[in-house]
Amino acid sequence: MAAAYSGASIAGIVPALVGRAPGQALPAWMPAPVSGARTVVLLVLDGLGWAALAEHPGALTTVAGLEGGPITTVVPSTTASALTSITTGLSPAQHGVTGFRVLVDGRVLNVLSWQGANGRRAPDPFSVQRHPPFLGRSVAVVTKSEFRSSGFTGAHLRDARFHGYATPSGLVEHVRLLAAAGEPFVYSYYAGIDSVAHAHGLHDGFYPAELAAADRLVGDLLEVLPGDAALLVTSDHGQVHVGPDRWISLDALAEMVATYSGDGRFRYLHATKGAAAALLDAARETQGGRAWVWSRDELLDGGRLGPEVSPATRRRVGDVVLAAREPVAFTDPNLPRETHLVSAHGSVTAAEMLVPLLAGRGAMR
Repeated sequence: MAAAYSGASIAGIVPALVGRAPGQALPAWMPAPVSGARTVVLLVLDGLGWAALAEHPGALTTVAGLEGGPITTVVPSTTASALTSITTGLSPAQHGVTGFRVLVDGRVLNVLSWQGANGRRAPDPFSVQRHPPFLGRSVAVVTKSEFRSSGFTGAHLRDARFHGYATPSGLVEHVRLLAAAGEPFVYSYYAGIDSVAHAHGLHDGFYPAELAAADRLVGDLLEVLPGDAALLVTSDHGQVHVGPDRWISLDALAEMVATYSGDGRFRYLHATKGAAAALLDAARETQGGRAWVWSRDELLDGGRLGPEVSPATRRRVGDVVLAAREPVAFTDPNLPRETHLVSAHGSVTAAEMLVPLLAGRGAMR
């Protein structure tokens, strides 16, 4: 499934809300309650795919009652790339955060923990992602307190006015105070759904219980927001249940691979010198039945990561890309703990690519 970079995609939300000229109409895909709102609170529920609303209607009654529909995330459909696209309004091809783990200047960087491979010093966030978030506007951000000084925060929330919370009630109270103070736009983030899905998968009671908790959070926010404020709910990606037995070894390709990056369901293979063509052929032969297998040029020149590919992006993606088509993920021998994830994301299936864009007005009068 392709990302709608020029239309209804998460990369278009901030430009539509923050970058609009006076009197300019909202795009047709923006939910109606946003129009005319004095304050818009954007709530990113990490890991909430559009499919969850149909599969768990009893857990998401408040969310399902909002107005709007599905939009696409970006490729790869993973947190590091997608959150950066939300805040900058750019595609991964433009901002250069091309996955969970990114090859930067010859070294693999874990973007979320901002740690270099083998304990090497991580680069300065500005050197990895130079584009200003929120189009350079001063925006209030409500996210977990522990993220305040992280490198990834420096990359995708640089210079924002940070309001940290420890519990969901803290998120609600920060948002209430900011809306009461007249903030025109507030960005807020909640990680619970994604964390639970990774730890437990989608097939037991933990996942629907967390969906219900997130639904209560949405209801609590609507209760404390005034009627002239809109709550806009979206996500960075959906989920695919992989389980412990569906992580696929790439040992057959190892002699041609210098290093690995990306995500389990969107694995970059960086070839040893002179081996790119042979690696592509071997990857298609061994993994073509369960994945889309692309060369670097097919990935980038085909526009899958977006338009206007930056030189940094071209250097960072692999010579070969494995985008999982079946409910599997591909191992990275340098990160064995990744195989403990029970659900995963990153690829271009509808379950991963379609996310909600739903809105409602506050209930306070």
